[in-house]
Amino acid sequence: MSEGITEVTGLLQEQGSAIETFKKASNDKLAELERFMKEISKKSNRPGVYSVPDGGYGVEDAERKAAFLSYLRSGRESGLEMKSMATDNDPNGGFLVPRQVDDLVSKALRELSPMRQVARVVKVESGDFSMLHSVGGTGYSWVGERSSRPETNSPSFREIKPEMGEIYSMPGVTQRLLDDSGFDLESWLIDELSEAFGEGEGNAFVLGDGINKPRGFLTHTVATTADGVRAEDSIQYVPSGAAGDFVASNPTDKHVKLIYSLKPRYRKNAVWIMNGTSLERVRTFKNDFGDYVWRSGIEAGQPSTLLGFPVLEDENMPDIATNSLSIAFGNFERAYTIVDRNSTMLRDPFTAKPNVLFYSTRRVGGGMRDYRALKLMKFAAS
Repeated sequence: MSEGITEVTGLLQEQGSAIETFKKASNDKLAELERFMKEISKKSNRPGVYSVPDGGYGVEDAERKAAFLSYLRSGRESGLEMKSMATDNDPNGGFLVPRQVDDLVSKALRELSPMRQVARVVKVESGDFSMLHSVGGTGYSWVGERSSRPETNSPSFREIKPEMGEIYSMPGVTQRLLDDSGFDLESWLIDELSEAFGEGEGNAFVLGDGINKPRGFLTHTVATTADGVRAEDSIQYVPSGAAGDFVASNPTDKHVKLIYSLKPRYRKNAVWIMNGTSLERVRTFKNDFGDYVWRSGIEAGQPSTLLGFPVLEDENMPDIATNSLSIAFGNFERAYTIVDRNSTMLRDPFTAKPNVLFYSTRRVGGGMRDYRALKLMKFAAS
């Protein structure tokens, strides 16, 4: 009898132990589920994720952007801002603009600047950029099966270091407007900065002297001599045939000459660049059959063409005048390099009360890479 009671007691104890183990496991699961739900709730209150063609932005980027815009509106710096927004070497230099906003400014600049549409654009983290460019290429020689193989000419290299400069702008707005939640601060900033930066850098890419700014492609030495004959840091030009004007008879012949002064490997992606005044003149030219050599772009987003090559209008190109270099033709992606570094911004509520100024800087460089990839038309008799 006692043996039966002992056995039952043991079974009850095992059952109780099993129940306790089950309860503990259940409580652990519930605690884990509660932590998971809190994490989901926390993430659901975060700003949305912004996607771009190169793979998109994460939640951390979105938080950085939201914190940055909050700082611009109120001037208050949270712990998140201080952690996420690095500054330049000088703390008074301003916060680095979040990548999403900086990319949108760059996109707007591209739409405003013909040079950004066709030149090579490089983004860097450091202040300077340099690269090596091969001049002339490696030599070669034909030999017989048993002939000796003398050493061929080695390529020569030239260091390319685009001139860098810092451009700044200070758009302003009232604090009352910043306090209005309906005011789209981000879009306003992008419009203001892209307009200001676009005008300044667009001029520098064409006419800049390289002193604290990019060096423009029209500021280099020019010569009529062909590739391999003139100096490697000079650009070939074709004369229009008349001082300050097109030649009176068959002016398009000079455009054809300009096209074929460019090597075939460069012509594939070549474009014309000129200002509106020059375009007005060129659009009236006709061939021997009386047809206009200009062709308007038919499809949306497609540029007009001149003699089969796209035409971009850039108001920074000079008007036609005596000895002016008013028309450019070439493969600008090969010829010219633009270097971008991240923008910075500092909120200034003191200088222009009751307005708040946004001191914005952008480090930009630009310079020639391959002088053989670009040709110019000079409005001169020779």
